[in-house]
Amino acid sequence: MNDTIFLNNGVAMPRLGLGVYKAAADGEVQSAIKDAFSVGYRLIDTASVYRNEEGVGAALKALRLPREAYFITTKVWNTAQRLGDVENAFNRSLERLGLEYVDLYLIHWPVPGYYEETWRVLEKLYRDGRVRAIGVSNFNERQLTEIMTNFDIVPAVNQIEYHPLWNRQNLLDFCRRNGIVVQAYAPLARGAYLNRAVIEKIADKYHRTTAQIGLRWLLQKDICPIPKSVHPARILSNYQIFDFELDEVEMQTLDSMNENFRSANIPDDLKDQLSLDDI
Repeated sequence: MNDTIFLNNGVAMPRLGLGVYKAAADGEVQSAIKDAFSVGYRLIDTASVYRNEEGVGAALKALRLPREAYFITTKVWNTAQRLGDVENAFNRSLERLGLEYVDLYLIHWPVPGYYEETWRVLEKLYRDGRVRAIGVSNFNERQLTEIMTNFDIVPAVNQIEYHPLWNRQNLLDFCRRNGIVVQAYAPLARGAYLNRAVIEKIADKYHRTTAQIGLRWLLQKDICPIPKSVHPARILSNYQIFDFELDEVEMQTLDSMNENFRSANIPDDLKDQLSLDDI
């Protein structure tokens, strides 16, 4: 596997992964995973709501690698939480992926009034050995505290939007104090910072792309990025971030770019229940 980080239960997780959000066209996710594995990726991040778990499963089957050679993350959607159908939703994800277990299972969003019961089911799946680690996504300090106070298992991962334009240092510090790994989705802010002069200057120094600089900044903050791409050249470029290092001044420069800019939207079914302060 590529460079790894150890979760709070001892499971090793690759620090860099491939996100497959919106990769749902015929053959698109299969091609992206094939290209990713050819250059060294071993973590694939999907979700039931992405509607491409079957494609991920087909790609993994075609690779013919030992199961322990790759790390698969998927997530339970809001509807299953409200219906109390979490374990069945997990079973459906497992069947679509064609796997006997997943490496990391996440609560996709903290649905008010439901996410604590959802966590109870995730703990059961973990104890049953059907999941190697469990975690959450889009949780803030208060929601994480509720889980840690009322349940036995501390989330292994909190997957959140994180990039130079949304430097969520307080939440990162909270997770660090509690042994929770932060994983970054939308680590390139959907391209919003890639043409900024301040980051272009750093990229020129290292003969790198601005995307590589942003991803490297995350790694050096002990944040695990999962950039999404279906383009072979970008998949390769996003992976080539392990052989250089930003200095302290450059890290601080990227830290200072924060604008509290969110590139992803709150799902429609949660807009009346969650605000930006809740995630």
